[in-house]
This record gives sequence, structure tokens and C-alpha cells, in this order.
Amino acid sequence: MIVPMHKVIVLCRAAGREAGLLSLRQLGVLHPVLERVVEHEDIESARRRLEHIRRAAEILPNLPRAQPSGKSPGEVVDELSRLLRLRRETAEELELLRQECARVSPFGDFSPRDLAALAEKGVFIRLFQAAADSLPVVPAAALCLETSRTRAAVSFVIVTVGETPEIAAQELRPPAMSLADVKSRIGELEATQARIADEIAGFAGDRSALARARAEAEEMVQMTEIRAGMGRAMDGVVYLQGFCPSDDVSRLRDAARKNGWGLVIDEPAESDLVPTLIRNPRWLQPIEAVFELIGILPGYREIDVSLWFLLFFSLFFAMLVGDAGYGAIFLGLTLWAQRKFPASPTHPFTLLKITSVATIVWGVLTGTYFGIPDLPAPLAALKVSWLGDEEHVKDLCFWIAAIHLSIAHVWNIANLIRSPQALAQVGWLCVVWFMFFSARSVVLNLPFPSIMTWVFGAGVVLIVLFMTPRRNLRDEWFNHVMLPLNLVGSFVDVISYIRLYAVGTASFAIASTFNIMLAPMFDGWLSGLLAALLLFVAHTVNIVLAVMGVMVHGIRLNTLEFASHLGLQWSGFPYRPWQRMRATSA
Repeated sequence: MIVPMHKVIVLCRAAGREAGLLSLRQLGVLHPVLERVVEHEDIESARRRLEHIRRAAEILPNLPRAQPSGKSPGEVVDELSRLLRLRRETAEELELLRQECARVSPFGDFSPRDLAALAEKGVFIRLFQAAADSLPVVPAAALCLETSRTRAAVSFVIVTVGETPEIAAQELRPPAMSLADVKSRIGELEATQARIADEIAGFAGDRSALARARAEAEEMVQMTEIRAGMGRAMDGVVYLQGFCPSDDVSRLRDAARKNGWGLVIDEPAESDLVPTLIRNPRWLQPIEAVFELIGILPGYREIDVSLWFLLFFSLFFAMLVGDAGYGAIFLGLTLWAQRKFPASPTHPFTLLKITSVATIVWGVLTGTYFGIPDLPAPLAALKVSWLGDEEHVKDLCFWIAAIHLSIAHVWNIANLIRSPQALAQVGWLCVVWFMFFSARSVVLNLPFPSIMTWVFGAGVVLIVLFMTPRRNLRDEWFNHVMLPLNLVGSFVDVISYIRLYAVGTASFAIASTFNIMLAPMFDGWLSGLLAALLLFVAHTVNIVLAVMGVMVHGIRLNTLEFASHLGLQWSGFPYRPWQRMRATSA
């Protein structure tokens, strides 16, 4: 559920501002909203220090058994910054020298000083390159020496005495260093880079200390930004406003009495941008992993769809993957990963367990195990024959569509029950079921109930009459203009659920085709080994495609089709209370 929020203003004396901010941060219940965005020298200084520490921490290798260097975090940061700067300068020079080496190599090793000495005596040696098939004409008084040739270009030098005639080719500037000196310098810089890497690795044991320093620096940036962004109520009194969950307001009141703050608590106004905090029961929390993965969150005044998202996402996952064998692999890998990484968040693992079990159940009911066509009798006995008919599975997809979208409109009816707009949602409910029977008639050639035409007409009338409150008709008249397109869109939404059948069938077809193609190769042990390897690769690719199908189609049906019928725009941003930061070395 979406936790109710209160709008809060905390007032304190300007002289006690620092202590008040520290107490608020320690309390950790206020999502601050700054009165103004201020650019201040202290803020810039804190940000520079944070960036300084962040860059130093990012270059440290993860060596679990490394010992701390014994230096303070500040000394470690300064030393790592020096090494980082030296590594960057070395890398830039090294790249230039490698380019110079590649440019000069076709002409061999020679001393630029010798070229300059000859030029002073009137002997000019110039470097040229041309296309391999277009060597230019050289004057009779000049000597042309070819030094290198490739398929793309030819390199040559022109030697002249007393004059420098024009040559129809690209002339290259003479090098500043000999090729031997360039290669020597490259070797020195590569050795320097290796030494820098060793010195950086010597601070690997300071990762935890730098993580703490980074957290402290981030806290300092927040503190300076909030301090500068506080409002001034009157002389000697400053305030900070924000949002606090309703069940944490009592803690804020206690802190205000203890610290002598003034406190204003009110309901958020319609114009306020209120953060969203979702608190679900433990069994429903796994779906939050999907929300975090794709970065969506319902707005504060929108609806929390966690329950229906979890139920239908699990169903969509099972149908799109569609194979009990694949589901067993997912479940096994999930259990292994959870044991391998015990410190990781549990929500993603729990979600994968739910979807894996759902996939196994669906695969058992449809008799799908790695795309094997002929199943052993015990497995074949578990198959539901009704699901073996493609037309029945398509029909099931349309039933899922109608039920899924109907839940959205019934939910809207419940929320608008005291408003005439609830009747418009009744009209949309009628439209959904009309589109359901239309889709079955068009795609499956099933009979269309004639009464649904009247249901559709009644639904459209209800939508037209009640979709927009009369007082808003002047500003929202375009909703009526868009109604024909929205009706067509409703039909498209119902039809789009056929993707559950299409993607699942494609996955089975790929697996079955490879099984049939490679089955004859199992006659010999060598060919059988090759066939097993090819099958492993084929099924691995098929599993990856199935997972991509879930990410595209399974999530889309919830976040787009279902959400659009519900009127959910995913406009929320997360509630982030101001609190002490936890240091992480990762």
C-alpha cells in the first residue's frame, strides 16, 4: 500500500540550526524539500571533496585479503589522486607515442638530428606516403627510395640537393625522436604504468576506510545543501520543510518537544509533489524488485498495483517461458545464487522462485519439457489435454486479457463510487468485454453474441455522458474527440495478449526443432558429444530469448495495457528520508 504522507515544516533558531539538522538526520523520517536551490562556495567545496574521494575509491582493486596501508583516509585519497593523475598523464603520453611509432615505423629507424644536419648542408630528405597503386612522378634531379609497402599505401623518401620540388603525395612531418628513442620511451612508460598499478593495489586494504570517508563526504554534501536551502521565517528563525510518513509523525513530534523546535503538520495540497512510499506485506515485497529494475513507481495519488502485478507477472512469465525444464533450471540457479551471495537482497531471489515454480507448473500442465515431443508416460499423464490445443490457448489469452483489464476498471469503479465518473468506468467495462468477444470472433472464428452490440452501445453512451465532469468540459473536451481512437485502442489492447501464446509457442518451436535436427547425431559417441554440445548452446540461446520475451512482453502487459486502463501513469518518485548513510565498499 502507498503510505499516507504529511507535509511538515520544522522551525528552529538560526543559532541552533546545526544541532537541529544533526538531530533531524539522526531521526531519519523527513524527506526534505528545499525552499530554494542555492549555489554556495561551501557546497561546491563539499562536492569537490566527494568527487575526489569517489574517484580514488573507484580505482581500488577488490582484494579480500589485502591489509590496510596504515595511512589515514585523507592521506590515502591524496596518494591515490596523485597516482590517478600520474596514470592519466602517462596514458596520454603513451597513446601519443604509440601513434608516433606507427607513423614512423614504415620509414625505419633514423636520427632526426641527422636529417637537420643534412638540410643545413643543402641535402633534403622528405617523408611521403601515397596509395599503393599511385606512386607519383619524381623529378629527374630527385632520388626516390621506397621504404615500405602495404596493400593500402606505399611509404617512400625523396632526396634532393639544393631544392624541394612539389611531389603529388602526402608529405609527413619529420619525427622529433628516433624510432629507437620512441620505443624506449614507450617501454619506460609501460613500466611506469605497471608500477602505478602495483602502488594502487597496495591500498586495496583501505577500501572499507574509503567507503566510510565517501559516506561521510556524501553526508556533508547533503548537509551543506540543506543548510543553504533552508527558509527564513523571521529574524533568528529558520525552517526546513518536507514530507513525513503519517505513522512516523509521532516520532517527529517527540523530537520537536525534546529539541525545542516549532512544528507545522498539514495534509499535502493538490499542487504538492509528494514522494511515494510503498509498504507491502512480506509475501508481496518480491514484486518491488521488478519496480526497482525498470525504475517505475506509482504516484502518491495513484494506485498501488503490487498484488495484481505480482499475480499476473508470474502468470505471464510462466506462459512466455512455457517450459518446465527451463523453470527447473531457473529454480536451481536461483537457489544456488542465494546460497552463493547470502548478503544480497532477498526480494529478487524470492521473485525468481515464484516465477520459476509458476513456469514449472505451466510446463507440466502443457507437457513441455525442453521441447521434447514424445514424453514418458508419467509426465504425459500430467498434461492437461485442453491446453494442448492451440486454439484453446489463444482463447485463454483473450480471457486473461478481459479479466486483467476488467480488474482495472472495477478498481476504478470502486475508487469513484461516489462520483458520476464511476458510470464511465462501467461503460469501459462493457467496451472491454465487447472487444473480448470481437477478438475471439475475428481471430478464432467463434460466434459473436448479438447482445454484446447493445452492451457496447450502452457502454459508449455511459462513457460519453460521464467521462468528463461537467465543470471540466470546457477544458477537457478533447477527451471526447479522442474517444474513437481510445475505443480502437481498447480492441488492440485485448488482441495484444495473444503475444503470450505467440512467444511461448516460438520458444517451444525453437527447442523442438533443434531436438529433432540433432537427434540422429546421437548414434555415435563422437557425433553424440557434438550434438549434446550443440543442444546445450541452442537451449541456452532459447532461454536467453525467453527471458528477453518476459522483460519485453510480460512487463509491458502490466505497465502499459493494464496501467493505461487503470489510469496509472507511473509518475511517482521515491520517498528518501534524510538519514545517516551506510558505507559500502562495493
